Amino acid sequence: MAVLALFQYEPYCSRECGSGIISALSSHHDIQIITRHDLTSENLARFDMVIFPGGRGDASAFRQVLKTKTSILQAYVKSGGTYLGICMGAYWADRLYFDLIGETRCVQYITRPKAEIRRSFPTLVRSEWLGQGGKFYFFDGCTFIESEQSVQPYATYANGDAMAVIKGNVGLIGCHLESELSWYQTKAMKPAWHDYSHHRLLKEFVDDLLSKGRSFRVAIDRPAIRSTSTEDQADLIVDEIELLKAALHDIERETSMFTQGTFKKIHDIARQALSQISPSRAKRD
Repeated sequence: MAVLALFQYEPYCSRECGSGIISALSSHHDIQIITRHDLTSENLARFDMVIFPGGRGDASAFRQVLKTKTSILQAYVKSGGTYLGICMGAYWADRLYFDLIGETRCVQYITRPKAEIRRSFPTLVRSEWLGQGGKFYFFDGCTFIESEQSVQPYATYANGDAMAVIKGNVGLIGCHLESELSWYQTKAMKPAWHDYSHHRLLKEFVDDLLSKGRSFRVAIDRPAIRSTSTEDQADLIVDEIELLKAALHDIERETSMFTQGTFKKIHDIARQALSQISPSRAKRD
């Protein structure tokens, strides 16, 4: 069970969206609600993931709400923490805001060529999630434009644009998988209620993102191998050989008084290895 930080700030990251996320994930993970005052390096270090949900309002509100927290979130992600953005939270991963996903851009789906929705209002959009088609709750969500096509979409809108992606230890979703029954208010929407199947998809997405985040953390924690120049590499090899020779000398010395059995075999192995590493030593012996 991972520990997840759920950011809340009305109306941009709303309690309504947060409630849906808690409903979808709380049986699998420990979820703790945080505010912008909790966005400190020390506090975020306690969490496996920070979640920025959706809400209402313009993404540009970021400048007065979270701009001063940008470096903290960047450091958190760089150190291996995972970031999940849904709708508004996904927009905020863009380089105009938290700048967490390199050259990938988060843009309004309704502005894209052949988008089936052209206005900002709560509705449903057709999408394929890991190859399975369905209708998803949508309220002016984003799509993700990758200049080098290096990110494999988790889900795509009907026009082929990405609806959900994982890039490194950052996961982004344009639609609201956390949507609840009370959100489906109109006659047109009620028959499309997913009966919590989208909650299960969100849980699987989070688990996959956490797994990738752990792999990312292991990779950045692993000591880097020096490879700045051929001379540096040669020095490293010489140092390693000297350490090996010293160990073999110790083994040879400690087993030299034995003339049979296992110790004799160990002694012979050490001498043979030393003769290959240092021929002059073998001649002296």
